[in-house]
Amino acid sequence: MWTERFVDERRMNGWRERFDRIDVRLTRWMARYGIVLLRISLGLVFLWFGFLKFFPGLSPAEELATSTVSQLTFGLVPPAVAAILIAALETLIGIGLITGVWMRVTLLLLAFQMVGTATPIVLFPDQVFQIVPFVPTLEGQYIFKNLVLISAGLVLGATVRGGRLVAEP
Repeated sequence: MWTERFVDERRMNGWRERFDRIDVRLTRWMARYGIVLLRISLGLVFLWFGFLKFFPGLSPAEELATSTVSQLTFGLVPPAVAAILIAALETLIGIGLITGVWMRVTLLLLAFQMVGTATPIVLFPDQVFQIVPFVPTLEGQYIFKNLVLISAGLVLGATVRGGRLVAEP
């Protein structure tokens, strides 16, 4: 009985050691490549969504985005021009993130764009919510997912001066 328990305990320790070795390897891999993968995946999202806006009717957020720009510019920027400007801005952000070139400028543009995407919450709450402020419309969900993009931008911003993830304290 005592020997069986001792053998089971040694077997469990062996599994724990194997698990720990795998866990350490995975954690180190995530620390080494996580920021690069975050930057590239965020860049792909911006590039993709921005590119869609070059083609009228393809972006589900097109009308709300162009209405927002028109409202913010007091009607000086017509919707067709606003769509091109937004498309160019998002595409530029995407290219900057994917290439990793001029990251400070790219992240500044990302912050500017994120502020713009949040303004419909104030300007057009009836288009952002089915029931204010609890039930977002599809456009509202599109806006609120930007919280994740903002957080990703903050993490990337923490690395532009050489910061990095570390796997172990």
